[in-house]
Amino acid sequence: MDRIGFIGTGSMGTILIEALLSSKALSPGQIMIGNRTPAKAERLAELYPGLVVAPSNAELAEAAKVLLLCVKPLEYKVLLEQITPVLTPEHLLITITSPIKLSLLEERVPCAVARVVPSITNAARSGISLCEFGSRIDEAQKQYILKLFSSISHPTMVSEAFLRVTSDITSCGPAFLSYILQQMIQEAVNETGISEDAATYLTTKMFIGMADLLKEDIFTLPSLQQRVCVPGGITGEGLIPLKEGIPGLFTEVYRRTHAKFAEDQELVEQRLTNHQR
Repeated sequence: MDRIGFIGTGSMGTILIEALLSSKALSPGQIMIGNRTPAKAERLAELYPGLVVAPSNAELAEAAKVLLLCVKPLEYKVLLEQITPVLTPEHLLITITSPIKLSLLEERVPCAVARVVPSITNAARSGISLCEFGSRIDEAQKQYILKLFSSISHPTMVSEAFLRVTSDITSCGPAFLSYILQQMIQEAVNETGISEDAATYLTTKMFIGMADLLKEDIFTLPSLQQRVCVPGGITGEGLIPLKEGIPGLFTEVYRRTHAKFAEDQELVEQRLTNHQR
């Protein structure tokens, strides 16, 4: 499994390639890339000399036995039409998208399949990558995947039943928290007149410091809140509107992400099933 192919060099595909290169888990010469817009793949190859741009997805699949599928769910129908004729039982397909069921993918290809849902935090060689293995994965393939993603994350096994909520937390979570922090900054600016640059700097450093406390196991989330929030203090007063407004908010967040996930799953299944027929 020396050569690995990336089909799709959009945001997450590029993040994974750059993280794996910076961690030295892979060298440019071990990576082949393909994109439906060849110019995007070529630009990435210019940044990292040694990366090979494949002329087509079929040729990429012929040259690399390990394929990371970094395309959107509704692009799988066309992608599988392109690569399935050249796939062999020796191939290993790793999808990074959550809506496509591994069992459905296994029905359409002759090889082992797996899922690894990455996070933008992997760009800093941190955070979680969620791993789910298909029924054909052997022990060597499993260890290969875990070792590869250990270089840029903490690989964590997940079952299909909890795939969506774990993805909400690890993969969508950075966007959710980013939005909340941006609101914290903007409302500080609006209410007090502090400059946006100052509020952004202070909030960013606070968040990094808080992450360090959790990383070093100095505090848990509840004990951190308890230590800062002394009885009768200013922090407690500030928590009052948060306690009134936030409970139930993430219930709606999860309901919406699960509904969208179910919709995407149904669309993907319809497309692939129609293709099979």
